[in-house]
Amino acid sequence: MKFIILFLGLLVKPQAVSLARRFDSEKVFRVVLQNETQVNFLKELASTVLLDFWHPDSVHHIVIGTDVDFQVSAHLANYVQVKLQQNELQYEILFQNLQEEIEKQIDGGSIFRKQYSYRKYNDWEKIVAWTERITRNNPKLVSRIQIGKTYEGRPMYLLKVGKESGRKKAIFMDCGIHAREWISPAFCQWFVKQAVVTYGKDKVMTKLLDSMNFYVLPVFNIDGYVWTRTEDRMWRKNRSNNSNSDCIGTDLNRNFQVSWCKEGSSDDPCSPIYCGASAESEQETKEVANFIRGHLTIIKGYISFHSYSQMLMFPYGYTYSMAPNHDLLNKVAKEAVDALSTLYGTKYTYGPIAETI
Repeated sequence: MKFIILFLGLLVKPQAVSLARRFDSEKVFRVVLQNETQVNFLKELASTVLLDFWHPDSVHHIVIGTDVDFQVSAHLANYVQVKLQQNELQYEILFQNLQEEIEKQIDGGSIFRKQYSYRKYNDWEKIVAWTERITRNNPKLVSRIQIGKTYEGRPMYLLKVGKESGRKKAIFMDCGIHAREWISPAFCQWFVKQAVVTYGKDKVMTKLLDSMNFYVLPVFNIDGYVWTRTEDRMWRKNRSNNSNSDCIGTDLNRNFQVSWCKEGSSDDPCSPIYCGASAESEQETKEVANFIRGHLTIIKGYISFHSYSQMLMFPYGYTYSMAPNHDLLNKVAKEAVDALSTLYGTKYTYGPIAETI
C-alpha cells in the first residue's frame, strides 16, 4: 500500500464568491540564487519591500542554490521585476495574476454549498459535520475527542483512528497549522477516509490500525482557516489579538516551547512568522502541546502536513546538529520518498529540517 498525498479539487469552474481581499495582478516570482551576492541582494530587497515568501517561508532560510518563491503586490511587481533584472537574477513568473489562480480553487461560487466532498476544499462547518459523521458511521475505528477551543471559541476536534485495545502506540498528525495551506486539511480528511474504507481489505492498513492508533487533527488553525474562506485567501497566522499592536495573529508553527522565537521566527506582530508574546501563548498551540504531554508514553511520532513544495523533513529544525537517531530517520525518509514517487514519479527532497529547507 502506498501513502499518497493527493492534490485535490483544483480543476473547477471560476468562482462567483467574492472574498474581502483580492489579489488582482499580484505576481508570484521564482528566483534561483547562484551566489552570495544574489542572496544578500534578495535579503536586502525583502527588508525594504514586502515580499510574501512561499518557499522557503522565511527570509532567514534563503541560501545559495535555493529556489525562492515569493508573492508581490500589484503596485510593486514591476519594480521588483526590474530590480531582479538589474541584479542579473535568474527568475520566472509562476503566476501573472494570483486572483485568477485563487478563483480556480473555489467551485463556481458554491463555496457555501451544502454537500461535503473529498475532492473539494470544504469549509469549516462541513469539516465539523464530517468529523461527527465519520465517527458515527465507523464507531469501531474512529472516535472524536475535543481537546480544547480556539482563540475565537471554535471546538478543536481530534480524531482517534484505530481499533480499541488499551493504550497502544500512536502517531499524532496535524493538518492546517498555516491557514492558507488548504491542501493540508484536505489530506487529513482523505487519509481518515482511506483508513476506514480500506480497513479489512488492505493488509498493510489493517495491520496498522490493529496495532496502533492515529490521532488526526484535521484543522489545527481553525480560526485562520475560516478567515481564508471569507476574507483573505492568503492569511497564514491564527486570529488572536496582539497587545501593543494593531496587527493580528501568531504563526502557530513558531509558538511551541522549542527554541522559541529564535532564528526563522520574528518578534514583530505584523510579520507572517510572528512567534507570539511567549512560548505557547496561543490557545491552539497550548491545547495541542498539553494533549501530547498527556500522551507521551504512547505517542511515538508527530507528522505535520504542510504545503507548498515536495519535502519530507525530520528533526532538527532549530539547530544543524543531528538527532541521536539521525541514521534511522534518514532511512525511513528515503523509503517514504521512494514510495511516494511510485505513483506519479513525483520527487521529494528529504533530510533534517534545518539542512533541507
